[in-house]
Amino acid sequence: MNGPTASRRDGPTSAIRPRRVLGIETSCDETAAAVVDAGATIVSSVVSSQVDVHARYGGVVPELAGRAHVELLTPVVADALARAGSDESGRGIDAIAVTHGPGLVGSLLVGVAGAKALGLAWGVPVVGVNHLEGHLFASLLEQPDLGWPLVVLLVSGGHTLLVAVTAPGTYRLLGQTIDDAAGEAFDKVARFLGLGYPGGPAIDAAAESGDPRAFDFPRAFLAEGYDFSFSGLKTSVVNTVRKHPEATVEDVAASFRQAVVDVLVAKARRAAADVGATALCLAGGVAANSLLRRRVEEACAEDGLGAFLPSRSLCTDNAAMIAAAGWFQLQRHPEGSPLDLGADPNLRLPDSSRGGAAPAVPIVAAD
Repeated sequence: MNGPTASRRDGPTSAIRPRRVLGIETSCDETAAAVVDAGATIVSSVVSSQVDVHARYGGVVPELAGRAHVELLTPVVADALARAGSDESGRGIDAIAVTHGPGLVGSLLVGVAGAKALGLAWGVPVVGVNHLEGHLFASLLEQPDLGWPLVVLLVSGGHTLLVAVTAPGTYRLLGQTIDDAAGEAFDKVARFLGLGYPGGPAIDAAAESGDPRAFDFPRAFLAEGYDFSFSGLKTSVVNTVRKHPEATVEDVAASFRQAVVDVLVAKARRAAADVGATALCLAGGVAANSLLRRRVEEACAEDGLGAFLPSRSLCTDNAAMIAAAGWFQLQRHPEGSPLDLGADPNLRLPDSSRGGAAPAVPIVAAD
């Protein structure tokens, strides 16, 4: 895309706090772009999924993902800009937020390079966003008046985390998986059962007509701490099916889903009580699971907590959450990230208990 130079404003180092942010997300197998106002109002959001590209392999192939991002990023960004009343000149865009980790390094590089090129062409700041932090901001897009503190259960194909949030940008990691992420376990079990990819929706659909009490699968660390483990559960499913070849796919899927959700809800519920949270929030792709959503709502009603469940479109990877998180960072550092911003596939969530937090900035709705 060609566009004006930095003369449109003082340049990427301008001290003006940006309002309208273009978000770019390419951490895995979704190419996404979105325009968000004041970190709270989605003006446009476009997501191009690569499910069809990877389905035949039963999972994401990093090299194919990176190539697809190269082909899709420009048209996806153009579509998001057009829906927001802008164009390739970046008219009306004050800054760009881009995921720079964690994720697949080849995929991340495509988004980071594209964002920096547009930032230089348009003369606007570019800020790198932690993908995990982006998921934490998804609920703020629909519930900007969230009460604090709250506990966020972030469950996806690559991560399973319990995070205490005292304000936007102030986090304390309570626990995480020590082996497979919940979403990874869903994908592997679905592949074993012949349900295809992605496994989460496939198992969710099959489980609805199965008996969750058919098999008593293990629930690792159910009453111990806040860390998770799902590799043993996955192995138990494989061994059980081999021992009981007559078992129906629906019953196995329902029993497996029940075991995963039991652990997730029990730990999240206990964490909310221990930190004195006012609400429990779901985030990540697995947050779209129908049983998990029902059980969290029920648990919060029983415990007198607010339940914040992002719409399914905001559970999966998207650029609106990246733009929202980027807007927050730009309120503190309007100059954005340095030009040598790179991809960090192993980037961790900033932890306030280790000095990684930032001062709280209020989230306000756009006029």
